Amino acid sequence: MVKAHYGIVTKAFKLAHFYYDVDEWELYDRLKDPQEMNNVYADPAYAEIVADLHVKLDQIRLKYKDSPELDQKYIDMYEK
Repeated sequence: MVKAHYGIVTKAFKLAHFYYDVDEWELYDRLKDPQEMNNVYADPAYAEIVADLHVKLDQIRLKYKDSPELDQKYIDMYEK
């Protein structure tokens, strides 16, 4: 089973945030690592990409009215 998550995917990168019973971020360089085996989120060489994708992800979440509160609502529903 896949953990609850949201994220953003571009041709070159995938950024995902796993939440609920974990709080983990993953970034994959889809061009260098097409099998997505190497999480480069903490790699300083990708810091600018991480920052840019966080901004884009925040914008998308606002556009679609997604939020941490909505995350919690579904977590609460799941736990009942």
